[in-house]
Amino acid sequence: MQIHVGVRAHDFGKIPLERLAEEVAAHGLCCVQFAAPKSIPGLDDDAGRLSPGLALHVRDTLAARGIHIAVLGCYINLGDPEEKSRRHHLARFKAYLRLARDFGCSLVGTETGSLNADFSFHPENHGEAAYQRVLAGVRELAREAERFGSTVAIEAVERYIIHDPRGLRRLLDDVDSPNIQVILDPVNLLNAANLHRQDEIIEEAFALLGERIAVLHAKDAILTDGVLKSVPAGQGQLNFPLFFRLAKKHKPGIDVLLEDTQPATLQQTVDFVRGAWNEA
Repeated sequence: MQIHVGVRAHDFGKIPLERLAEEVAAHGLCCVQFAAPKSIPGLDDDAGRLSPGLALHVRDTLAARGIHIAVLGCYINLGDPEEKSRRHHLARFKAYLRLARDFGCSLVGTETGSLNADFSFHPENHGEAAYQRVLAGVRELAREAERFGSTVAIEAVERYIIHDPRGLRRLLDDVDSPNIQVILDPVNLLNAANLHRQDEIIEEAFALLGERIAVLHAKDAILTDGVLKSVPAGQGQLNFPLFFRLAKKHKPGIDVLLEDTQPATLQQTVDFVRGAWNEA
């Protein structure tokens, strides 16, 4: 089955929606991950400012160029230690869950964040108390998603609270809602210490999460001076043949969203990903 390739809308910067649709379509892409405050000029803060009218305008402008929204990006800090701030994050996410269908999308995506309010790594991020804090928030979001027929898409990141496939599987089981799904980004599961185990980690992710994976992120990683850095797909050390072989087996027809792209070299990245998918 042919690959469905998309991109983060904000990788083009904040530009008018009509121009964004033209740029995405010009590269032969069919979908985007859309984070409204990062993509719509003049909308620096989306809290309380979303409406069905805005959502329909975004949907229709993109659809006119054959583009759909694969994921609404609303990346919040579910581990925020400040309760007032945490409630603000949850309220923002719920607004997207209520309006997701107006955007022509069912998925609202987030990572789980950190016990530090600024999302930086906290040494207790991988502890039980942090997990329970995230679990409570995701359960609350799941109830809202169930009410409005939308879906919470959780992405694991190695430095955050939900940081590996086993932790994400535990979260899915504990929440026990079909309205919780997964965004899988293999690079986000890797660091300098476990890069050599990437095949094992990728295989574990599909084995534990395959039924719940809704969208894939595609970027690459390179080890430089002992630090793992993300780069556009095809410019690093990720085992794309394995990643895409398992993706085709478990999730044919899934949307694959490129990350860390640059407009000037985007076509090169698109060509690499299409070729790697066809060869896998």
